[in-house]
Amino acid sequence: MRRRRSRAGPAPAQLDEPVPVARVAATADLHFRHHDVGRLAPQLERMQGCADLLLVAGDLTEEGDPWEAALVARELRAAGVPVLAVLGNHDYMQGRARQVAAAMESNGVRVLRGEGAVVEVGTVRIGIAGVTGSGGGFDAADEAESGPMGEVVAFTTEEALRLETTLGGLDTDFRIALMHYAPCAGTLAGEPFDLYPFLGSRLLGDAIDRAGADLALHGHAHAGRPEGTTPGGTPVRNVSLPVIGQPFRVFRLASERLSRRRSVSLTVA
Repeated sequence: MRRRRSRAGPAPAQLDEPVPVARVAATADLHFRHHDVGRLAPQLERMQGCADLLLVAGDLTEEGDPWEAALVARELRAAGVPVLAVLGNHDYMQGRARQVAAAMESNGVRVLRGEGAVVEVGTVRIGIAGVTGSGGGFDAADEAESGPMGEVVAFTTEEALRLETTLGGLDTDFRIALMHYAPCAGTLAGEPFDLYPFLGSRLLGDAIDRAGADLALHGHAHAGRPEGTTPGGTPVRNVSLPVIGQPFRVFRLASERLSRRRSVSLTVA
């Protein structure tokens, strides 16, 4: 006897698919000096087995010395996972950013300067778009068209465009925006309000919202708070070392696809 097919049809394939998961460790504002050699590596060894990659949101060095950059990159290798970073304002201090980036690259740390990178963990693809960013504030009144702040806003506008373009070009399971300066004011609470224009810019947050991201990471605001969101609702995390109070923090991204909708949950591991 022939069985009748159900009119409802088969269950959506998405329900049977494994849920993509990424474990992302992050930190920032290491401000590494020559005499710090040997201090960071033992702390990062604990990362093995609990994270798939490590992202560093700038200020890896204290004075922007290429030798400092080489030393901190060697320490970061102890994490045992791919390490990607952006430069912070301290990494530019000596005006040798290219040499700083080259020193880190030659010692195993990928430096993103307006570029994207894809890290594959099993069948999961994690896309990272990285820029330093800059200031400008979160109010239109802060965005002066002339004077020193006008130059800052002009540079931030360029950085935001790079971030948006790079993020938008990532075809991956997860997309992460990595920068040094804050893309929202929420993670700056605790800092003096008059410093906000020097700590981040709404232009970065707007770029993230237009391109789309699952997570945005930044540093720089040592006295800020750990959590915030862009105006469009993208989770933002301040991973500055003084804020997280530990060598790194691990974020777990899990993606569930039901019907045509995609939902990403973010938890701290």
